Amino acid sequence: MSSFKPRVACIIPTYNGEKELERLLRSLEIQNEEFDTYIIDSSSTDGTLAIALRYLPASSIHSIPSIEFNHGGTRQLMVDKIPDYEFYIFLTQDAYLDNQESIKEIIAPFFNKAIGAVCGRQLPHDNANAFAIHARLFNYPRTSNVRGLENTTELGIKAAFISNSFAGYRREALVAVGGFPRHVIFAEDMYVAARMLQSGWRIAYAASATCKHSHNYSVGEEFKRYFDMGVFHAREKWIRQSLGGAGGEGVKFVRSELRFLIQKKLVILAFQSLFRNATKILAYKLGQCEKYLPIKIKTRLSMYRRYWQGPYAAQ
Repeated sequence: MSSFKPRVACIIPTYNGEKELERLLRSLEIQNEEFDTYIIDSSSTDGTLAIALRYLPASSIHSIPSIEFNHGGTRQLMVDKIPDYEFYIFLTQDAYLDNQESIKEIIAPFFNKAIGAVCGRQLPHDNANAFAIHARLFNYPRTSNVRGLENTTELGIKAAFISNSFAGYRREALVAVGGFPRHVIFAEDMYVAARMLQSGWRIAYAASATCKHSHNYSVGEEFKRYFDMGVFHAREKWIRQSLGGAGGEGVKFVRSELRFLIQKKLVILAFQSLFRNATKILAYKLGQCEKYLPIKIKTRLSMYRRYWQGPYAAQ
């Protein structure tokens, strides 16, 4: 494996990230692996670009108008701008790598030429609340795995689980499935992973490739996120049709969260958990019915409001 020395690009979309970006860039600076870092900034109005320029040459920093940001399209724009790499690693500005080997570990599974994408393991931030801690424990286990289309019988849509907060893609596989989509509200990562599974590629989860990333979402923020998730699944019906449903993952998550909170003697939060999860279900169902809602209402219910101002809102 020591002879496996691919060309790797790390791509970070940014927007008003001055409070978080330097932490990420410092964690990249100490990695025991060779790669090039690029930033694509959506016209930040704070000190994001000044921070970026302290760590990167100006030629590695690209800017776009904020109105043009698109979860899939912006990432694909960078892939198209720098086509001479074998692998692309994506990070979000609010994440940072947990140790010096994280980039090396997320690249390692690509030694298997059947692997099209690799998902890293996310650990909760130091200030994560109980709900955020449990979400990371549930979704990002300690054991690595590799999934193919045959695993959808057992895992359903979970076989395509991946997060661009820390994920890597083989260029050959990404090009083969048409790259990141421009038309989705979010979950461009799951969209690509599902396309790869359909095309015979495999998706790896590298538990040893770790980053810190979590969100202390309020109930209102959870509502908006799950509304958008419902929109995504309603518009991309092919994913559930070809891979299957969540296989009871939602029920498993609720039970696991309740156990976690009770074991931590956070009984009041356990009652909150029931309310939060009921809110998520309601939001998801509303999102699935979004075609019956006016744009004005969808904009208010959505976490990604700019999407509803763009060309794909009336899809």
